[in-house]
Amino acid sequence: MAEYKEAPAGASAGVKLMNWIDNRFPATKMWNEQVAEYYAPKNLNFWYFFGSLALLVLVLQIVTGIFLVMNYKPDASLAFASVEYIMRDVPWGWLVRYMHSTGASAFFVVVYLHMYRGMIYGSYQKPRELIWIFGCLIFLCLMAEAFMGYLLPWGQMSYWGAQVIINLFAAIPFVGPDLAILIRGDYVVGDATLNRFFSLHVIAVPLVLLGLVVAHLIALHEVGSNNPDGIEIKAKKDAQGHPLDGIPFHPYYSVHDIMGVAGFLVVFTAVIFFAPELGGYFLEYNNFIPADPLQTPLHISPVWYFTPFYSMLRATTDVMVNVLAIIVALAAVFNLIKGKSTGKAKIAVLVAAAIGIFLLKTFDAKFWGVVVMGGAVVILVFMPWLDRSPVKSIRYRPDGVKYLYAVFVVFFVVQGYLGVQPPSAVGTIIAQIGTIFYFGFFLLMPWWSQLGTFKKVPERVTFKPH
Repeated sequence: MAEYKEAPAGASAGVKLMNWIDNRFPATKMWNEQVAEYYAPKNLNFWYFFGSLALLVLVLQIVTGIFLVMNYKPDASLAFASVEYIMRDVPWGWLVRYMHSTGASAFFVVVYLHMYRGMIYGSYQKPRELIWIFGCLIFLCLMAEAFMGYLLPWGQMSYWGAQVIINLFAAIPFVGPDLAILIRGDYVVGDATLNRFFSLHVIAVPLVLLGLVVAHLIALHEVGSNNPDGIEIKAKKDAQGHPLDGIPFHPYYSVHDIMGVAGFLVVFTAVIFFAPELGGYFLEYNNFIPADPLQTPLHISPVWYFTPFYSMLRATTDVMVNVLAIIVALAAVFNLIKGKSTGKAKIAVLVAAAIGIFLLKTFDAKFWGVVVMGGAVVILVFMPWLDRSPVKSIRYRPDGVKYLYAVFVVFFVVQGYLGVQPPSAVGTIIAQIGTIFYFGFFLLMPWWSQLGTFKKVPERVTFKPH
């Protein structure tokens, strides 16, 4: 049991209250450990805004979601009308709804940028592997939460988008059809689907998401923040045990992040008040039409933040599967001729390649499209072990790596654009090239991450006060 401390004589009422709380709950201790005395690198730049912005948007989504639930009815015959009621009759309901819908897109914007910052500065490397894994799990939870929430307005795109995505699970061999029925709760998307998606969207997934966010932050504060130089600031400390290149998070970065929050809110409110649908990218025009199981929209596509992965799914055709089989065969032959591994290892690679080609030719392209779409997200988890670079930050890597990352971003954005557009022959070819590049970027990372001449990493972080 902790020692009971008395408040100083003549202390103010506020000090006495905090002393009373601290004797029963470690409020001041937690504040000092996690904020006031948590030392962060002094050279963090604008890329480090997006972590705190993600936390801000998470709170925004929870608060606006609570107010929306007060008037929403999870019933297939009433859901669309209840959303219209929120938009037209509930005082400020239109604002709450637009804050929630725009917040969903804003969440993915800041999370994508936050993850990209982790990639370019090597924030997934030792000792931050677990932070990265928690972050990838948060991303997966966020995608599940967004997908389930997308069904709730019960518009045309909500209904048919859910119909398409859920039917993809039916492509899984043996268990697919039963799995699709389990997810839908019925043989078609209907009232049962809406109710279970509502329950998961409002209760189950947010609880898991909040738990992962807490775990992410605890892991971060245990090992400390990375920085643009990729240098561990805990290696050099002063007489008091404080990092020489670190500064207390509060007040320095708490004030620093306020500037990022202010800039974000300017853009966020501008979108809400002037372009909440953002030309149909944030809210599709078809979703302002009630769900009609008898009338399929001319073009069905998910919301923009899913479209890079949806584009990879559509790109996985029979031709693409044949190309993948050829790539696997060539890789096995190259390893046999040029590989430095032992004879047994080469034989094992040949056997694995033969099994892979057999599986590629056995199952249809629709199944492999689902595998590609899921694998595009799951492969991110393995980055700490795929990257063999001797330095963390892109600042000290060869210039070729910077161009490679730039091409990666271009392909990812193009994939997202193609996923919104109707299928076309040219678009499919570009998407297939982008898909091969995406997986090649990660699967060949153990090789290319060691190539080139690396710059010398300084002993102390580089910092220019401003």
